[in-house]
Amino acid sequence: MLNMAFGQSKYYVDSLSENTKRGLRQKVRMGIFPSQAPVGYLNDSRTKTIVVEKKKSKIVRLAFEKYVKGNMRLEDVSNFLAKSGITTRTGKRISKTKASFILSNPFYIGLFKYGGEIHEGKHEPIISKKLFDEAQEMLKFRGQPERKPQNEPQPFCGLISCASCGMMITAENKTKRQKNGNVHHYVYYRCTKKSKVTKCKEMSLRSEKLDEQLSSLIKKVSLPKDWAEELNRLALQDYKNSAPSLTACVEEKKKKISSLSEKLERLLTGYLDQVIDQPDYCLQKAKLLSEKKSLEEEIFNFSHKQNDWLAPFQNWLKDAQSLDKIASDSDLFAKKVCAKEIFGSHLLLGEKTIRPAEGGNPNSFPNSLAKTGETAWACLRHAHSLVGLQPLSSILVPREGVEPSSPCGQWILNPSCLPVSPPRHIYLFTKFSVIFQPF
Repeated sequence: MLNMAFGQSKYYVDSLSENTKRGLRQKVRMGIFPSQAPVGYLNDSRTKTIVVEKKKSKIVRLAFEKYVKGNMRLEDVSNFLAKSGITTRTGKRISKTKASFILSNPFYIGLFKYGGEIHEGKHEPIISKKLFDEAQEMLKFRGQPERKPQNEPQPFCGLISCASCGMMITAENKTKRQKNGNVHHYVYYRCTKKSKVTKCKEMSLRSEKLDEQLSSLIKKVSLPKDWAEELNRLALQDYKNSAPSLTACVEEKKKKISSLSEKLERLLTGYLDQVIDQPDYCLQKAKLLSEKKSLEEEIFNFSHKQNDWLAPFQNWLKDAQSLDKIASDSDLFAKKVCAKEIFGSHLLLGEKTIRPAEGGNPNSFPNSLAKTGETAWACLRHAHSLVGLQPLSSILVPREGVEPSSPCGQWILNPSCLPVSPPRHIYLFTKFSVIFQPF
């Protein structure tokens, strides 16, 4: 009798356990996280779902925004949350580990982890996928050991490479003492000469000379006022007519989402048929869901903010026009920021002369894109390079809808060169850059 009672109780417990697991799996399939809601959300006992807690969700979003700026540690995030009223259940400040868990929890973008897998949730996201990705990059960056510089950093270090051996250019302080007691301090930039295959013979260059040459390069990229006015006019025109092209972009992204959904179904089928083992299944599923989430967010932005590109573009026009002033000022660090944005890490120093990696030859422009990247600044530099190559009177502006005849026209039309997404205003540099010049 005792054994029979024990067997019945064990059967009851096992059945109850299996029914509970079945219920949890069913909730996961429905997109409902079957556990305690994270900070910023609440478990709704009436609907058995998870809803946003308005006050705390704003604090969590603000914590993400502050952290990605790079000037906060995990301890600072914990302190910020504590001051804002987010603590442990016992009222204590949350730990660094808990702060890191919050910043890396995909629940806040509409996904959730359960059973070692990433699943799509039906709950409302409180941050964007882009902000979440930036937080992951910052967590990775801040997790690396901190290396303190031994010397005071010089403005142009980390910006220029040696034209002969490819090593980075570093700064060196020199002191000259005259017999009359005068002391002069100089800064020279030279190759680190760390190459093990090339013996570099490049000479050093005075900081003042380097500053003069870099300022000249920046001025050459400055956007003339008449160009800016015409581009602004064309941008306003595009602003009114961009709806059809945006609709096409949305449809294209919906097709990609449909393709990803099919891949997820095939992946699940392969897993159930035991063609794919669980670790590979979980890894591939997480990648596909992340890509799908990014596309869904892009569609949302297109639908709700389809014409938000105009203000950023007009700000870019202002920045491009201000380069003359920055190049003329004495703030070397500001010049470095501008040069980094315009040229990237593709400035070379050789024979005491600084130059862009493509060498400034307009004919080499299409081939150099693989090195310099497709940016609006590269497009503007190319527009300057076109001026004077042909007689102004022979330049014809193509009709609306006609591709530019320039050999780099296909590059200019690439949307990735835009400072903001879509429409087509940047490629107008090719169409109009020459006729903007006065006769």
